[in-house]
Amino acid sequence: MARTLPSGMPGDTSAAASVRVTLSSLARMAAEGKPFACLTCYDATTARWLARGGVHVLLVGDTAAEMVLGLGRTIDMPLEVLIALTAGVKRGAPDVVVMGDMPFMSYHASESDAIRNAGRFLTEGMADIVKLEADASFAPLVEKMTRAGIPVCGHVGSKPQQAALTSGYASAGRTASEARRVVDDAVALERAGAKLLLVEAVPAEVTLAILDATTVPLIGIGAGTDCHGQVLVLQDLVGMTERPPRFAEPVASLGRSFEDAAREWVGRVGTRRIGGQSYSMRAGEAEKLAAEGFPRVRQGLVDDASAAPARSVSIPRSGARDQRST
Repeated sequence: MARTLPSGMPGDTSAAASVRVTLSSLARMAAEGKPFACLTCYDATTARWLARGGVHVLLVGDTAAEMVLGLGRTIDMPLEVLIALTAGVKRGAPDVVVMGDMPFMSYHASESDAIRNAGRFLTEGMADIVKLEADASFAPLVEKMTRAGIPVCGHVGSKPQQAALTSGYASAGRTASEARRVVDDAVALERAGAKLLLVEAVPAEVTLAILDATTVPLIGIGAGTDCHGQVLVLQDLVGMTERPPRFAEPVASLGRSFEDAAREWVGRVGTRRIGGQSYSMRAGEAEKLAAEGFPRVRQGLVDDASAAPARSVSIPRSGARDQRST
């Protein structure tokens, strides 16, 4: 089905050029104490609207496994699908930073596979940066990715891809020794070349310690208010998840809005009042079609004539030929 291209996508010239956000832009904002906004996103249309709203970073997260594919765990997210989704988000929002989230086992088996997969996010997925859940032991890999020209965001603190080890999703850094490990991980990843850091589900004190120990922009999710940037899963923010995490406060109720819209559409379809504008045949062509022996078309012309008595409609007998046709 042909559709008009969304503004900001290739071939669209209706939207005024927006200011492009880059990794350097984020670094400047962090240095100037200006917080930047991040959200997860999984498709071009949503990306377009989020960019219009001023969001600086769109994370195409492995949460797509749950939000898009209906899977129960983020570790089930297929690499090929996530790369394709990342490209779609970039097409929808070409002027914001798009972060590709490297899924489970896409960077664990070998460094060569990890670098190759990360590179695919930049080439096929058109990502500006890739994110990997990592501790200090991944520093050599981050260094090699950086050497290859792949910008990396190091994800520390709670690591959802390791949920099997903790019997579910869990917070991190709640003791001094755990907090020290999270900080050490962040420091090691920055030293290896990470351009951004992301910390998840830690007490505010851990965030402050990371800020004291590192210099690159720090994005937080459930990590207090002091991070340079903040990210949430979009569906949690707009009220489309049944049980959002404790750190996600919805600002809308789009789930209910979708439900209401669906119920309205069901009612309209049931009463044959679907709205919008219909297409019409060229003058005289409907009569020709009716003459070919389609009784519903013929009845439609009769109904139209009854509804508009001032209009004269000539309806050829079924099977009769229009002598004017060639």
